[in-house]
Amino acid sequence: MRLFAAVLPPPAAAVELADAVRHLRDLPGADGLRWTGQEGRHFTLAFLGDVDEALLPELTVRLERAAYRTEPFRLRIHGGGHFGDRTLWAGAAGGLDELRLLAERAGAAARRAGVPMEEHRPYRAHLTLARGRRGDGVDLLPYVEALSGFEGRPWEVSELVLVRSRLPVSGVAGEQPRYEAVLRCPLGQGGRGVRGGRGHPGGGSVGPAR
Repeated sequence: MRLFAAVLPPPAAAVELADAVRHLRDLPGADGLRWTGQEGRHFTLAFLGDVDEALLPELTVRLERAAYRTEPFRLRIHGGGHFGDRTLWAGAAGGLDELRLLAERAGAAARRAGVPMEEHRPYRAHLTLARGRRGDGVDLLPYVEALSGFEGRPWEVSELVLVRSRLPVSGVAGEQPRYEAVLRCPLGQGGRGVRGGRGHPGGGSVGPAR
């Protein structure tokens, strides 16, 4: 299964950002971008890729341990940026050191559980809003400038979420990936993680953190 560890914005922060994105989509050239759906807006901590289900028990233990060692912290969505002409993103402010530490611990947990990980790179907090269509070469700078004054409300990050991503298979234009919370790990002294899936409180599609 295709997995990643993430921090999910709470509903109020997600709605604020959705309002800002609606204005961005009125800018010239917006039709040349592939915009993420609201469920796909998250701060990825570690991308694990395709993970053998046999590794899940050990991965669960290690992610719970990583979350337990990290105290809750404050975060807010702030401004934006871009990676070349490929990716437009919203940034973060507040507990960036804590977010970076949680990302490092999530990546280390996956490696120690036996998940083959990409080469370690410095962590940069970003929440993907849109991707350029191949060959269109949309100038993302006007979108970044429009986001420069965006300042979301702060919230307390209280959990690490292990998310399963199901890529589109229908071939229908504009279809979005589907996301499902596999595991929710409370930060600090909050206790052990909650498994996703039917019959478990952490199951179902991924929505913003509550």
